[in-house]
Amino acid sequence: MKAMTVFDHKDEPHDEELVQRLRRIALEIRKDVLLMTTKAGSGHPGGSLSAAEIIACLYFHHLRYDPENPQWEDRDRFVLSKGHVCPALYSALSRAGFFPREALWTLRKIGSILQGHPDMKKTPGVEASTGSLGQGLSIGVGMALAGRIDKKSYRVYVLLGDGELDEGQVWEAAMSAAHYKLDNLLAIIDYNGLQLDGPVNQIMNIEPIAEKWKAFGWHVIEIDGHNVRQILDALDFAERIKGKPTAIIAHTVKGKGISFMEGKVEFHGKPLTEEQLKLALKELELQEKLLSMK
Repeated sequence: MKAMTVFDHKDEPHDEELVQRLRRIALEIRKDVLLMTTKAGSGHPGGSLSAAEIIACLYFHHLRYDPENPQWEDRDRFVLSKGHVCPALYSALSRAGFFPREALWTLRKIGSILQGHPDMKKTPGVEASTGSLGQGLSIGVGMALAGRIDKKSYRVYVLLGDGELDEGQVWEAAMSAAHYKLDNLLAIIDYNGLQLDGPVNQIMNIEPIAEKWKAFGWHVIEIDGHNVRQILDALDFAERIKGKPTAIIAHTVKGKGISFMEGKVEFHGKPLTEEQLKLALKELELQEKLLSMK
């Protein structure tokens, strides 16, 4: 019988060593995202960068999974509802051991296991095929209900975009989750303030966002989505909430980490040029050096 290779570090203390390690992983995810999308000549780097710390904290501290047995029944489930930022997820999955890192450089190529939106039938570790925005939370509700029925202890995590909240299906799912008291379900909103066509609150104002989730019967936590310690504490605190689902509103910056990308809507779905990539990688290398000095 094959030995289990379960990743389960949830009880690791939130000390400075852990925080610095996760910050370094987030930087590596950013590097991968930029290299992958520039090599592919397409993709969505801006929103991938805003989610880097969230994904790093989930995959390298909080989630329970087995990369050698991706269908392990007791694994936690992560649904990337904002499927277009899959380069960040692919980076994490490769670093976690679900598939060789060489696959990253085949992003969006014909025959690749890494397509422009997640495909659960092709990519080990992907829990749901997403990309048509607004559907991921409904999938998460189904997973959480199934876990309860099967008397499983796994938890379900869904990462949504802020522009995605324009979709009515999100709010139908939110209402259902509260109705069924799914305290094993956590929604994380990557609130970077920009969507494909411009500022979120000019296209369809989603404020007051915290009050809306509360009105739908959810417990709400607001954090800085780039502050590793705040992310870790929020993930832990969410597990102590009983009788209702939890939403973490993570305030982030689109294009985070690269000075000329931060807060720029044009990098929603446009990769860097080779010259821009060189500049961006230099910025990330400098950030790495500064981290190593701490």
